[in-house]
Parts: sequence; C-alpha cells; structure tokens
Amino acid sequence: MLEDLQELQKAAVEDIQHAADLTVLEDLRVRYLGRKSQLRQIMGQIGRLPADQRPQLGQAAGSAQSAIQNALDVRHQSLQESIEAESHLDVTLPGRAPRRGSLHPLSQLIDELSDVFRGMGFDLADGPEVEDEYHNFDALNTPADHPARDLHDTFYLREAGLLRTHTSTVQIRVMENQPPPVRIVSLGRCYRKETVDATHHFAFHQIEGLFVDQNVSFADLKGTIESMGRQLLGDDTRVRFRSHFFPFTEPSVEYDFSCSICSGEDTRCSICKGTGWIEIAGAGMVDPAVFTSVGYDPEKYSGFAFGMGLERMAMIRYGIDDVRLFLDNDLRFTRQFSARG
Repeated sequence: MLEDLQELQKAAVEDIQHAADLTVLEDLRVRYLGRKSQLRQIMGQIGRLPADQRPQLGQAAGSAQSAIQNALDVRHQSLQESIEAESHLDVTLPGRAPRRGSLHPLSQLIDELSDVFRGMGFDLADGPEVEDEYHNFDALNTPADHPARDLHDTFYLREAGLLRTHTSTVQIRVMENQPPPVRIVSLGRCYRKETVDATHHFAFHQIEGLFVDQNVSFADLKGTIESMGRQLLGDDTRVRFRSHFFPFTEPSVEYDFSCSICSGEDTRCSICKGTGWIEIAGAGMVDPAVFTSVGYDPEKYSGFAFGMGLERMAMIRYGIDDVRLFLDNDLRFTRQFSARG
C-alpha cells in the first residue's frame, strides 16, 4: 500500500503540472482528492491495518495529499496568470486603426466595366471555366484543324474537357437556353498555354459582349465600343477598326483606342510607341454558322460580339508594365490601388 501511495502521488503531480486549462485542472482535483478518489479509499483502509503499520501509512497518505494539493495550487495560479495576461486591456493606450483592405486592380476594372455595360442595357452572364470542345470550339465555328485546338495552345484535362480559352463559351451557353433578344457581357478567367513573361500569362481575364436581335448592324457594334472606350479612358477617346479574321464573326475587325497618354505626339510613349493608337481586342458580326449551331434563324436575327483582355486594359490605365504582377499575390502591389478602390 505504501508503494501504491507513492505511485499515486507521482502520477497525480505529473498530470496536474500538464493541465491545459482550469477545466482540466478541476477534473484532476476531483479525480485525485475527491471523495471517491483512490487516495480517499486508501486513507479509509488505514484504520483496519495493524497498529504498527498505521503511523507510517498515515504519514505517507498525508504527505501525498499535501503534495497533490500543493501541485493543484501552483498550477491554478499559473493558469490564472496566463488568462489575466491574455485578457488584460490597457484603456490608456492609443487605439490601433485596422488596416483597410483594397480591391485588386482587376476587380476594380471588372466592377467598372459591369457598371458601364449595365448602363447600356447588358446583363451579366457567367459560365464554367472547365469546358468541353463543343462549347469552346465547335459551336464557335472553329475548324477541326485550327491551331488553337492543338495541345501546345490549350490545356486539355486528363479525363475529359479543357480549360476554356475564352469567355465566348458563355455566349453559346446563353443562346442555347434563351431566345433572342440577347444582350449580355461575360467576365472571367481564361487559360492558354503561353510562355509566361512580362506581356503573356497562362491565366488571364476577358470580357466579351454579345447582342442578338432583329436588324442589329455594324453601326450598333461601333457605337457600343466607342461608348465603352470613352467611359473608360475619357471623352476624347477615338476608336479605329481594322479588318481581321475570327472564325465566329463575319465580318471581323480588330479595334484600337486612341492613346490617352500622349495622343500620338510622343515617339517614346511606352503605351502606343508613338503611333497614337492602342491595340485593344477583336470584334465583329456573329457568323451565321454560330446562330445555326444554337438554333437561331440567321435569316431573321443578326448580332455582334466583341472581346477584350482585362489585364491589357488595366496595364494601360494604371501604367503597369508586367502582367505577372496581377497574379503574384504581393500585397504591396494591391495596396497601390487602394485610393482608386
């Protein structure tokens, strides 16, 4: 029994010293000093022992009880001091203003573009970033041998599908589920197998617009692009259209905005290189083959579509010279735009 007391004291003190909080400490007090504890049971048996053994065991039991109680007191004081230190509030100290967050420059541009196109009567539409070949290529009149379908240009997934290469896929999905008239813009992330450098990235953001109705003309497209440019870059912004080719529009154009930095008067301008024009993106009248793929009557309806890379527009607006900065997750970069957020 003497050995039992010694082992009990050792185990109790060790458990108490490692108690994580006051609740655990109280449970240990009940376990080792409570009325049903092992120590109380041993002390209750001392009176039935031979008289010559009672003094030694009684003294050992008393020492064990004192040691356990002392360990409880020490640990309780230590835990209490920790709680007070954590909860202490010095009301005389000056307040600490929380650091305000700021929107990412791309988020700011997306919000602004959303407002611009809502003001022109467009709805916002969204779609999946993981797509199938039909919505990404076939429905957009992209031929089977088009270079964009190659493995070195597009991220194909191991099981099935691919990462969308443009937000035009949203236009197809909307037209599949909505009869004309359709007036939407889609904004989101796209992916292409690009070598990452200061002007290229494998992940980027696009905005694409679509307007389908009866008697939609190229003049409607031109007016929409001009209105967007002036609201983004200023009332003096001019638009230039150049002939181009896209499989999903006919006729197709690329459009440029006049340089808002130098107006073509500075040959050293890093934005327009002294030409006075900034290449923006592509547009055109929707090809009848695209209407046929979604069940629209190309004899009855016409429409236009346009697109734009958001990183490129943000680089022009904010004077950013490296596209990689947008995805570097560096708070120093984002905080530069807090005044604009």
